[in-house]
Amino acid sequence: MRFPRHLATRCAASLCWVLLAVAGARAEDAAKDAGDAEGAAKTPASDVVQDGSVVSIEYTLTVEGGETESNVGKEPLTYRQGTGQMLPALEAELAGMKAGATKEVDLTAEQGYGPVRPDLFQTVEIGQIPEEARKVGTVLMAQDTSGQQRPVRVQEVKDDSIVLDLNHPLAGKALHFEIKVLSIE
Repeated sequence: MRFPRHLATRCAASLCWVLLAVAGARAEDAAKDAGDAEGAAKTPASDVVQDGSVVSIEYTLTVEGGETESNVGKEPLTYRQGTGQMLPALEAELAGMKAGATKEVDLTAEQGYGPVRPDLFQTVEIGQIPEEARKVGTVLMAQDTSGQQRPVRVQEVKDDSIVLDLNHPLAGKALHFEIKVLSIE
C-alpha cells in the first residue's frame, strides 16, 4: 500500500484522508537516558525503523476538535521510511523505533498540513459543479495538473458561482497520534 505525503483519499470524510501515524519508545535511547550502558541491550540496526525500512503500523488519530480515525484491528498502514510517503515530522518520530513499540505524538498544524492558505480558495461557475453537490461541505474529487485525484470541498455557494477550498482537509489543525509499530522489514 502506498500513501504519498499528500495522501490518497479513501472516502469523502477529511479524516479518512489521513492514513499516517507515528510510533513508540526507543529502547536504545531509554537505556542511554538511564545511564545503564552495561545492562542495555543494543538494538541491531535491522530491527529498528531506518531509511529504506518497510514499516507497518496501526494508529489512532485525533484531530483538533475531537474527530478521530483509526486502523486498529484493521489492515495496517505500510510505508517505506525515508521516501516522503509520510509527513516529515512523523517520519522523524518513527526513526529508531522497534517492532512492538508504541508512542503518542502531537503535531502542530505547521508540522502537519500547514496553515489554511487563502490562495487555495477558488471560485468557479456554478454550472461546473453538479447540482446535487452544490451544498457547503460537499467533498468532490478533482484532478490536479499532474493528473492526481484530490478532494476539494465546497466552501460557499453563491447565486452564480461556487467557492471551492483546495486546502488539505487537515490544514490548520493540530494532530494527535497514538501509534504502534507492528513490523519492520
